[in-house]
Amino acid sequence: MRKSLQGVGFLLTVMGISGVIDHLWAQPVLGVVLNAFNRFVVQQVPGLQENAILANLGLSAVGILLIVVTEALSRPRSAT
Repeated sequence: MRKSLQGVGFLLTVMGISGVIDHLWAQPVLGVVLNAFNRFVVQQVPGLQENAILANLGLSAVGILLIVVTEALSRPRSAT
């Protein structure tokens, strides 16, 4: 379960970074998969359309947070 949650976190992080790159330049690699957040979420919400770069950075932050929290919760607790 831990590895799958970390995998989802990694995917969210890469999708967010890809979205920022796509708004600043062109995204030639895996644009169909990595820019799904832009196509299905950002384009449908008017508030996110105005702040698309910030929304993508937020998606990356959520992905990093998911990885960190999953790793922290999976560590064995030491009895002191």
